[in-house]
Amino acid sequence: MGAAGEEAAIAHLRASGLRVIARDWRCRLGQLDIVCEEAGVLVAVEVKARRSDRYGLPQEAVDRRKQAKLRTLLDAFRQASGRGGQPCRIDVVAVRLDGELRLLSCEHIRDAVGG
Repeated sequence: MGAAGEEAAIAHLRASGLRVIARDWRCRLGQLDIVCEEAGVLVAVEVKARRSDRYGLPQEAVDRRKQAKLRTLLDAFRQASGRGGQPCRIDVVAVRLDGELRLLSCEHIRDAVGG
């Protein structure tokens, strides 16, 4: 399910004009799902995919703890890639899939995690 959600998110981001520069970027602190650029802004994208709303909306899984981790990981990516001075933000893409993992909806929430 995670791979299907990520593929849907990447297609949506590209169609919206974002340029994907990294996927599943890892360091000792954890992993960023997708890193993009949009109009000179570095964008870390957290993808959350669900087959039902039984446990809430996909974006609701990005709680305060996850938000703090995403900020730390984005800082690590910026340092590792020499982009420390580049403006940045963290977005969430909420993907809903059916039982066959077919795309039902894809919602891009810009600047979902404040700094």
